[in-house]
Amino acid sequence: MSQFDVTIIGSGPGGYVSAIRCAQLGFKTAIIEKYSTLGGTCLNVGCIPSKALLASSHHYEELQHFADHGIEVSGEVKVNLEKMIARKQAVVDQTSGGVKYLMDKNNITVFNGVGSFESATSVKVTKEDGSSEIIESKNIIIATGSKPSSLPFIKLDKDRIITSTEALKLKEVPKHLVIIGGGVIGIELGQVYLRLGAQVSVVEFMDRIIPGMDAALSKELTKVLKKQGMKFYTSHKVQSVERTGDVVTVNAENAKGEIITLEGDYSLVSVGRRPYTDGLNAEKAGVKVTDRGQIEVNDHLQTSASNVYAIGDVVRGAMLAHKAEEEGVMVAEILAGQKPHIDYNLIPGVVYTWPEVAAVGKTEEQLKADGVAYKAGSFPFKALGRARAGGDTDGFVKILADAKTDEVLGVHMIGARCADLIAEAVTAMEFRASAEDISRMSHAHPTFAEAIKEAALAATDNRALHV
Repeated sequence: MSQFDVTIIGSGPGGYVSAIRCAQLGFKTAIIEKYSTLGGTCLNVGCIPSKALLASSHHYEELQHFADHGIEVSGEVKVNLEKMIARKQAVVDQTSGGVKYLMDKNNITVFNGVGSFESATSVKVTKEDGSSEIIESKNIIIATGSKPSSLPFIKLDKDRIITSTEALKLKEVPKHLVIIGGGVIGIELGQVYLRLGAQVSVVEFMDRIIPGMDAALSKELTKVLKKQGMKFYTSHKVQSVERTGDVVTVNAENAKGEIITLEGDYSLVSVGRRPYTDGLNAEKAGVKVTDRGQIEVNDHLQTSASNVYAIGDVVRGAMLAHKAEEEGVMVAEILAGQKPHIDYNLIPGVVYTWPEVAAVGKTEEQLKADGVAYKAGSFPFKALGRARAGGDTDGFVKILADAKTDEVLGVHMIGARCADLIAEAVTAMEFRASAEDISRMSHAHPTFAEAIKEAALAATDNRALHV
């Protein structure tokens, strides 16, 4: 029987990063993965493949505007979706292979199969051929991630009525893609196929898309995507989704109680994700699972079984790969007797559309609800020299700061390169910077990052220089 100091169930970003950190700290470490490739949802059917398709479709879209830059492309430019999907898969394979390399490099033992508890210190690995073996481990980390959610009345056939997993490997560009859910995943994949020529309609139950982010970001993204041709049906409750042949019919009720009908050849159901604990047998380890299917943990990510921890999508909080990574490192360091800490308020959120959307800290809506006195400063990308030079003038940066202390409480941005720019805001807030601190930092000119400085100036006695 194999014996380890730490065993991680699940090899997504949380699991494999935790395994690496455990190995770095001197623990004999094992990781269990049910699929044949490592990396979990993020690397295989989530973050990485979706960004690969976003990049490919962005290149195609840019071609449409080459003439504006004095570049004339003659001849027909066509989309080869098969090659695009193949490139996406090559990126996935390379990235997953990189995780395998890291496991080998750090002497982490990999077990392929479904991991299920036999007790709080033993896990059975059931392999694809039906055989199994038992692993003994002093400590166990649950990192089993999440799966796409659906609505109870929707029958997912994974052919025409699909989840994000199937949307990453379509064999044709849809004529009309009806997306149920206006969150991050639906909007990103919607833009991929919108660029490639599909008509895209988004049906969202809430009164705006990306409802978890600052309302100003939602308003701007909606405006930009409408300009690109995407259609939105917000404040609409889906009543039914039916397929007849190659036609998918979606009926939804609007705020007035009227039923609207949308017909497409594909419908992407993107209504969130659920924690994945199927087959885990958590009860055998004395691990409590909440009514929502999440593993119950304390502030140290420790479950009701003292030697069992849980991280990532399977516990409370945002379902983000980088949040899972931070939690994986935190648990490893706790097991080593260290005292790590995560400030969940400073976990950034990103939407990888173009323009990109990114945020960290409190939204205006949250500050108002909490009765916090604040001041706001914004700066539009259209006033930014680098943005005009590149032709990416949509968007803005908004900084929210405490009205009395000037400490930055939230940063919200939409525009080119915001997925990368948000790191500056996280750094500033980690060190509890004031808006004036940011405004006094020298930012290279011309850069997109100057928008952050200008927004900070705007929040500091309305001192923005270029607007």
